[in-house]
Amino acid sequence: MIALAGFGYLAALAVALGGLAVIDRRWRLAFWAHPRRAAACVGVGVLGFLLWDVAGLLLGIFARGESPHMTGLLLAPDLPVEEAVFLTLLSYNALLAWRGLVRVAEHRAGRTAAGEGAR
Repeated sequence: MIALAGFGYLAALAVALGGLAVIDRRWRLAFWAHPRRAAACVGVGVLGFLLWDVAGLLLGIFARGESPHMTGLLLAPDLPVEEAVFLTLLSYNALLAWRGLVRVAEHRAGRTAAGEGAR
């Protein structure tokens, strides 16, 4: 039986994903600017990391740890559902960081070009 306390980690991941969505919406970095491209980027990232995890599990490099804060639900043997949500968080965070850095660089390049044109 799955205890309600077993959803603590999953709930924390969901709250963090919600925070990233708020940042994304505010600055229109990924899903609020180009939803299909953002979904493809996050999806490819999650799929790549899941394949990496499965390979590590099959080779005996990775192992599932037990925690009272996890649901106990598995996507595959030794692959908890929380891992997929965490990988989504990781990929989304990386996408937002990249898009934010690109935006800052574009802004600085625009300021520099405007400053040079004023001379």
